[in-house]
Amino acid sequence: MNAPARTLTKPGVFGWLLRREYWENRGGFLWAQVITAGIILVFAALGAVIGAIQLRGKMPGDSVPSNFDGLAQGFGATGDFALLAGFAIAGVVVAFVVFFYCLGSLYNDRNDRSVLFWKSLPVSDAMTVASKLTWALLLTQIISLVVGLLIGLGLWVIIALSSSFAGMPGAGAIFTASHPFRVIGTMLATLPIYVLWSLPAIGWLMLCSAWARRVPFLWAVLVPLLACIVISIMGAMPGLSLPLGGVWYVVMYRGLLSVLPGTWIPAETARHETVESASRQIDSPAGVLDMVLHHTSNPSIYANPDLWIGVVVGIVLITLAVIVRRRRDDA
Repeated sequence: MNAPARTLTKPGVFGWLLRREYWENRGGFLWAQVITAGIILVFAALGAVIGAIQLRGKMPGDSVPSNFDGLAQGFGATGDFALLAGFAIAGVVVAFVVFFYCLGSLYNDRNDRSVLFWKSLPVSDAMTVASKLTWALLLTQIISLVVGLLIGLGLWVIIALSSSFAGMPGAGAIFTASHPFRVIGTMLATLPIYVLWSLPAIGWLMLCSAWARRVPFLWAVLVPLLACIVISIMGAMPGLSLPLGGVWYVVMYRGLLSVLPGTWIPAETARHETVESASRQIDSPAGVLDMVLHHTSNPSIYANPDLWIGVVVGIVLITLAVIVRRRRDDA
């Protein structure tokens, strides 16, 4: 007897679409970050070994310095910055991955004509775009956080071992005076912020990917850049006053660079800090760390109109990308 045919539900179809995106792009989603992590840790270990050998014998040995509390605080901040550095490195890598993934997400299957096959399946264009959007907004960021944590822990251990080998007093404070759970919790709190903040940039890139017949990079990057340059030239004319800073911020920073994790930090810092208040907080490494962590996941960003205007613009752009994909048939 023939086995009964299995009918996939919409969640099942969506799950298969997510798997398809992973297998087609796993080199960028996973291996680019893993390889970068390996390279960073290898070079960090080599540098730490060389530095420890050069410093060994020049340290005061087992004597306890008079300012041990300050020294321990410095080591603790170093451990926290090492964890943050791991997340930052993974974030930069995944930003490039997401940028070029979105640029090719709806263009490549038209370019190689595989779109004809996918359109023959009972899968809607909205579901196809949603699967790509899920990877760009959420799943790549989850992978990035995991890889960033591994990089940060590796750097943390390398710094601690090399400091101990060099005979630096109080090196064990890297473990006892640092705040790994605070750093990790802060980075987890950035996940929903990134999803909302990056929507306009990802929506614009996917719209250009769906609309461009050739070289979507030119339409997505060069056209906005040239438009900003032309407006800046016009603003230099006598008697003509244009909001040049706002134009560059909206078009280039929010429209393109918001795909980079953490780009909301300068905007949030400018909203809540003055030069005087910021200078009072950065009198020590621990103060710098506190300010960075505070503005990285400050809940007040959810009250920022800039965030929600970007969300609305991003949703509109993604909707347009679905419509263009449905009507475009270059193949």
